[in-house]
Amino acid sequence: MALRIGRAVRRMTSMAACLAMTLGLAACAPDGPTSDNADAQTNGTQSQTASAGAVAIFTPSDGVTISGNTPLNKWTKFVPALTQSLRDAGVAKKRIMASSADDLDKQSRDIQDYVVSGVSASDAAQSDAAQSDATDTADAKHTTLVVAPVTSPDDTVRQYGDYLDQTVANSTDGGTADAKGSTEGTDTEAVERLASALRLAQENGMHVILLAGTIPGFQPDVYVRMSTAEQIGAVQARKLADKLELDKTSVDNPKNIEVLLPYSVAATDGSASGDAQDATPSDDSAAFAKAAFKGVWSVLQPYFRSGQAVSPSGMLTADTGDDDWMNVAFASSKDTDVRDELRRRLGMDDHAKTHTRIDGIIAMNDYVASGVVKELTDLGYTGSAADINPEITISGIVENITGKKDLQRGKVPDPIKAPEADGETTDGNDDADAAKNAETINARWPIVTGYGAYVDSMPQIVAGQQWMTALENRDALADDVAKASLALNAGSKLSKADVAALGSAKINGKTTPVISEDLLAVSASNLKATLIDTGYISLAEAGL
Repeated sequence: MALRIGRAVRRMTSMAACLAMTLGLAACAPDGPTSDNADAQTNGTQSQTASAGAVAIFTPSDGVTISGNTPLNKWTKFVPALTQSLRDAGVAKKRIMASSADDLDKQSRDIQDYVVSGVSASDAAQSDAAQSDATDTADAKHTTLVVAPVTSPDDTVRQYGDYLDQTVANSTDGGTADAKGSTEGTDTEAVERLASALRLAQENGMHVILLAGTIPGFQPDVYVRMSTAEQIGAVQARKLADKLELDKTSVDNPKNIEVLLPYSVAATDGSASGDAQDATPSDDSAAFAKAAFKGVWSVLQPYFRSGQAVSPSGMLTADTGDDDWMNVAFASSKDTDVRDELRRRLGMDDHAKTHTRIDGIIAMNDYVASGVVKELTDLGYTGSAADINPEITISGIVENITGKKDLQRGKVPDPIKAPEADGETTDGNDDADAAKNAETINARWPIVTGYGAYVDSMPQIVAGQQWMTALENRDALADDVAKASLALNAGSKLSKADVAALGSAKINGKTTPVISEDLLAVSASNLKATLIDTGYISLAEAGL
């Protein structure tokens, strides 16, 4: 589709003017030092400023989870981190622009306006520089666009946060589902407009870094891969397997594990009953859930095949394969759906006198994990499965996190051999003692995993109710993108010397530089060092 430059020029808005200013004519940037002296201290000479160039950041407006809880993986958190990294790297404040949009149509038009006005401003600036010998310009060749395309994940996929690796899909292809979890129903014209505008930017010397979203028909200079569904599933399964020491588990006493895989019901399916057999997942949820289960099963399948792990509900067996993800999927639109599903899996109710043993629950995200914690509490499970001995009090955890004492960690209190009554009993009733011993073990609080690092979930982690969560290494990614932007603006070929996390992958069929960082896994043992000391959350947000 043609770019329609004439129409774009006629509809230049105040934002377009601001975009042109970013290229060297005026200031339009996030908050920060405003004096010329501050810029001089940061960037050194004017020639260094020109070399650092300009960076324009386009991100989606933040999504809202159906729970109202707030994941740390939000675009409003990433943009300030990237802005600070750019400033630290030497980009002048007046050459950093940030814009957000709540739909792809608006974002594509904003980027189109930026490119058209930017190319015009660059040509004018170069002409003026040739006449006046000026050097403080940031022309197109010293400009990088950092773009996180707007996608439209459904409510369940939004529960994982904003930094989800997805493909922007045309409405004509029905939102093709891939291993990443594609969006559905995106406007074809907006996709084509966005791709056309970005190609025009590259044709005029600008550089494009895409974040967490590929665009059909467009090849970026650098792609920043963020959380994939498979990665989210795998990190939880690995941490669970390590914590439960599945490698050492005896087949005589296998670990009882459940996987709760939430999905949103397709719009055409009116049976949003919470029963996976009665409701059809949306295309977005189906793609994401399938890929997430693949990540989980890549870790857990060997243990189910060997008999070291079993499923109390019988939904996971030695014969389960990657394509059997629907066996553990359930429709989730509210907190009670999660609770009802767990109760059904465990075969229990509020009046149950005995507990179903459960050693680990992969809840997939912190929204589901919150429902799991509430239901386990109501069902009478007790203790804590954090990175600590259950005997250690919550106050001890708090003192450890606030630096007042060291916490002695121990293994999860669970025998490798099957539980049995040891030695002689005081009342001579071996059967009764064995039953009591077994019930004590069955009622122990399990390992519960999640993802998203919801602020509201932090007190659960401190208390040991939710064992771990995970999130993107936002600050590291911000530094990586800043370094990549400077390298591109300087005309350098990006290498590991610039960004240690650099690799390569096929994007739209072409080998492309790809930046990716390992996810941060957080539990009570490293919450302080990983989230509090680094400024991701405050002590108050951790419930301290």
